[in-house]
Amino acid sequence: MVNRKEVSGAPSRSYSFAVITMSDKGFRGEREDTSGAYLKAALSGAGFVAAGYRVVPDDLQAIVEVLHEMTDQQGIDLIVTTGGTGLSPRDVTPEAMSLVFEREIPGMAEAMRSASLLKTPRGMLSRGRAGSRGKSLIINLPGSLKAARENLEVVLPVIHHALEKIQGDPSDCGVMIAP
Repeated sequence: MVNRKEVSGAPSRSYSFAVITMSDKGFRGEREDTSGAYLKAALSGAGFVAAGYRVVPDDLQAIVEVLHEMTDQQGIDLIVTTGGTGLSPRDVTPEAMSLVFEREIPGMAEAMRSASLLKTPRGMLSRGRAGSRGKSLIINLPGSLKAARENLEVVLPVIHHALEKIQGDPSDCGVMIAP
């Protein structure tokens, strides 16, 4: 039997989301958070329900604390981070994920880097990760507006399905449709 939801691509429910921007300058009010603003608008436009937004400094403990709060206490379904995925000494987002993720989802990060490499060789320098904690999906995007937009476009088509699976949907992932 064909699962109509899967064939049509229609999500089975609305999911909550939060955006966290990791930026020392943004936290101090010295830089406008254009990538965070874009992500909030794009995810709302894609049918997700806004549940939170924070700008935190590039500080390992601050990042871990806000992610624990949003996953463990608030139960937010999707958390998209922007910033802190590069190579500068203060870029510690990937290291923070080692203290947050219960399960890594390497294919999402690989897909984002692959798509970025089609646009610039600098795409290979991104250290963004994706993973889950409890029933929450966490995806790290670069801090620049252009790169955040391009990377979100790559993962957006699979986010609903990933959330369904993380939250316990037992249905098969693929359906064979006879000709």
